[in-house]
Amino acid sequence: MAETATPYRVALVAFPGIRAFDVSVITEVWGTDRTDRGAPAYDLRRVAADRTTAVPMRGGLALHPDRALAWLDRADLVVVPGLDDHLTPAPAPVLAALRRAHTRGTTLAALCGGAFTLAQAGLLDGRRAITHWNLTDLLRTHHPQVTVVPDALFLQDDNIWTSAGTAAGIDLCLHLVRLAHGAEAAATIARAMVTAPFRTGTQAQFIEHPTPRTDRDADALAAVREHALRHLHEPLTVADLAARAGMSPRSFARHFTTATGTTPGRWLLDQRLAAAQRLLERTDLPMPEIARRAGFGSEVTMRQHFASRLATSPRAYRAAFTTVAATGTGAAGTAGTGGSSPIAR
Repeated sequence: MAETATPYRVALVAFPGIRAFDVSVITEVWGTDRTDRGAPAYDLRRVAADRTTAVPMRGGLALHPDRALAWLDRADLVVVPGLDDHLTPAPAPVLAALRRAHTRGTTLAALCGGAFTLAQAGLLDGRRAITHWNLTDLLRTHHPQVTVVPDALFLQDDNIWTSAGTAAGIDLCLHLVRLAHGAEAAATIARAMVTAPFRTGTQAQFIEHPTPRTDRDADALAAVREHALRHLHEPLTVADLAARAGMSPRSFARHFTTATGTTPGRWLLDQRLAAAQRLLERTDLPMPEIARRAGFGSEVTMRQHFASRLATSPRAYRAAFTTVAATGTGAAGTAGTGGSSPIAR
């Protein structure tokens, strides 16, 4: 009889002042059983200094903790929600527990203004961090030892992850699923949430730059992106995509970057890498065939891009997630799916 895999343990750190939206995101990603669709098993616990008292949230909501802070000793991942008031002081026992978790090497993640809580604990001193674009100056002012990066969606420094505002918390949560259990697991959860498995670009695209009405009403480039996704196995170039859009390459690049926050070339490479990851996880196809289907042309080219963007090789990636499938254990830190890069785009 096959041994039952131990669920991946996730701790949601709760104290008065946390944002209901972020609590909902964390619960949706790790608190819903989707094992019937092939997603991993998760054990999400709401952890607080006093598990007997409900944690109030804005809008008349309340979160009922089910574990005390000691449960952080067992967690594989600790997630800190954002705050309604970004200068809300976290309880001293919470800060001490976060410091202990970091010392043990547990992965810590803060959504949006949750970076302020990690900064209160001293965990971001001398490290790079991100928060909502409208809060970067506030974070710099109150925590000058933190190197605040203004334009990432999320980033990693050591075993600590921080994310930009609101929806970027979803991006980070799905990325952490991808790191631990692979691209297909993240895609399964994203499909259930009716959201993209990953977004490219940075939060700079949202800073006081409203999208033109013509682009809001109808994204003229959507059909081009869909075409590219359906024909990744072909040797598509940016010039090919521009021609399909009826634009010059220069005009196409400008409009594409405005719409997506990234360049056409980088977007195309991201899609090829994601396609290769899925094939490595789900098939036994030989490397040359995976390279062909993902549009890299050759195994050598695919291997070069895996090394430069994911800090691993296709073979190592397949081996890591074959182990995940067999044992049900997380692979974060064993296969480089962006974990070694300080800014995940």
